[in-house]
Amino acid sequence: MGESLQGQVAVVTGASGGLGAHFARLLAREGAAVALAARRLDKVEGLARELSDQGQRAMALRLDVADAATIGPALDDVEAALGPISILVNNAGVGGEGLALDVPLETFDETFAVNVRGTFIGAREAARRMLASGVAERGDGRILNIASIASETVLPGLSLYCGSKAAVAMMTRGMAREWARRGIAVNALAPGYIDTGINTHWWPTEGGQKQLKGFPRRRLMQESDLDAAFLMLVGPAASAITGSLIVVDDGQSLPGGG
Repeated sequence: MGESLQGQVAVVTGASGGLGAHFARLLAREGAAVALAARRLDKVEGLARELSDQGQRAMALRLDVADAATIGPALDDVEAALGPISILVNNAGVGGEGLALDVPLETFDETFAVNVRGTFIGAREAARRMLASGVAERGDGRILNIASIASETVLPGLSLYCGSKAAVAMMTRGMAREWARRGIAVNALAPGYIDTGINTHWWPTEGGQKQLKGFPRRRLMQESDLDAAFLMLVGPAASAITGSLIVVDDGQSLPGGG
């Protein structure tokens, strides 16, 4: 276990797998107590047990960030169990796939309810608690919104996703500006394509292989490629970093193709 986050309490939304589970393990490894939040409680209970068995403080909780009214009470439950929240990782998200002419309005509503509204309310509710508890006054408040290269790059067939992640990037800057003097650093991490469960079926296909060959390095990233930037943005190093969108994409968004 590391020591960079000893004494900190972190919440990770969308922690049931993929990047969320990876971030939770990373936070715990660095000494933070971690609350694992997801729509399905059974998906995070196993990871909470895994971390607890390793001697780390962890809890699982059910949270659907699209249900705005439940976010504040969920954070209250975390503080009652683990102590004042100092780190929020807004990781929960949905894909919003579909061509603009065809995608149902229900998909639009779901995409923005989770990716944008859920991120905004999560950040606001966490900030309120950081201010009330004294965490912000100490300069320990960290809010990290997980954006995407889609925040700045057009991805074909993903206009809703791109729009939602662009909104996340700009909201990050707005909140960072509002809270700049109050001890809360608000930043966004924009990963490129990573081989996770949500997209692993795509890459072996003809279309997936074509896309992969268009990347400058013709490869996918690994979850661990995000670790250095992630730890910088949730830890002490972010004391002078706020309102930033940090892109970690292995050059995937560079123009010109492969």
